[in-house]
Amino acid sequence: MTYHDVEWGTPLHDDRRLFEFLILEGMQAGLSWETVLRKRDAFRRGFARFDPVKVSRFTSKDVAQLMTDESIIRNRAKIEAAIGNAKALLALRKEFRTFDRYVWGFDDKDLLSKDLKRRGFRFVGPTIVESFMQAVGIRNDHERGCYRRAELTRARAVTPAR
Repeated sequence: MTYHDVEWGTPLHDDRRLFEFLILEGMQAGLSWETVLRKRDAFRRGFARFDPVKVSRFTSKDVAQLMTDESIIRNRAKIEAAIGNAKALLALRKEFRTFDRYVWGFDDKDLLSKDLKRRGFRFVGPTIVESFMQAVGIRNDHERGCYRRAELTRARAVTPAR
């Protein structure tokens, strides 16, 4: 409930946090978001607080260490995708300067998913990308009667376009 009331759908513009949400959404595939939320602090420890520069330097030794960490989701494909995604994010920054500027340039999950895949990102199918866009506030998908929808709509109305 706290996650919904405080975090979910609130516009994020910090590259590290955006990267964190993209990775956590990928980790969630096949699992509940509640499972991921309970493990979020452990993921932050294991993935260098989601610093993409540090994660991009992870080696097979780091992957092996993460695979023994029972406090995270130990799926080799997802762990290796997170490392590859950090590298892809750094390459993307060369073109867009920030991950923020890049992801906020999309309003269609399918287009963002396809473009991320084209750029070498993994675990970024349309369902994962839609969840990511909702979580970081690119899309305000709170239900019509939800007080957060109204709050976020008002906040966007007074916030200048990026």
